[in-house]
Amino acid sequence: MQQQTIEQRIQRRFNKATVNYQLLADGDHVLIALSGGKDSLLLTELMAKRQQIHRPCIKVSAVHVQMLNIAYESDIQYLENFCSERGVKLHVLTTSFDASTDRRHTPCVLCSRSRRNKIFQLAQELGCNKIAFGHHQDDILHTALLNITFEGTFSTMPILLKMKKMPLTLIRPLALCSKNDINAYAEKHNYLKQKEACPYEQTTKRKAVSELFPQIEQLNPEARHSIWHALEKANKLIEQ
Repeated sequence: MQQQTIEQRIQRRFNKATVNYQLLADGDHVLIALSGGKDSLLLTELMAKRQQIHRPCIKVSAVHVQMLNIAYESDIQYLENFCSERGVKLHVLTTSFDASTDRRHTPCVLCSRSRRNKIFQLAQELGCNKIAFGHHQDDILHTALLNITFEGTFSTMPILLKMKKMPLTLIRPLALCSKNDINAYAEKHNYLKQKEACPYEQTTKRKAVSELFPQIEQLNPEARHSIWHALEKANKLIEQ
């Protein structure tokens, strides 16, 4: 059997995720959360290609949110050109947060919440019914380990989540793609790496779990599939 190229493997897993988990339907208007990292760039590229297929017929837009009080430099021109070349309209928004107003949560949680509030607001203004995030399979597995270890719950970020308080569904079409494959694809296709200088990125529990996961896979090369199967069996990957 001929070995698949990285492009073929990623496309196949993207297609499998959208079909198996019923992420896309005729008439969807999907807003892509484009951080500027390789994951969201790949998601934008794949969703732009999917937009060209007639059935199901979907429309795709993208949003990039800049956090004013975090030193994260984005090349907005690069992101605009990347989207424009693929027929995707990019919206650029700004927001900020004040960590002193909520001591119960980490700055990472407050930052994420501020960004998402902006994304949810724009999605409803544009008439989008779905928001797509660029989380891949490793992100989902790491979240499961994080929640078990620190929260005492068996849960993760679902591949499909229907919001209860607003008419939006969150989807993660890269859910079956691995971090290593995405890294290889991004390098091969010369994705521009955004300049990051977040003062909190080296101290998070998530980073610690991500560094632990390769050791788990050394103990059991099938660990990825075992944890994924457990999540599927417990119905943790779809929330409707």
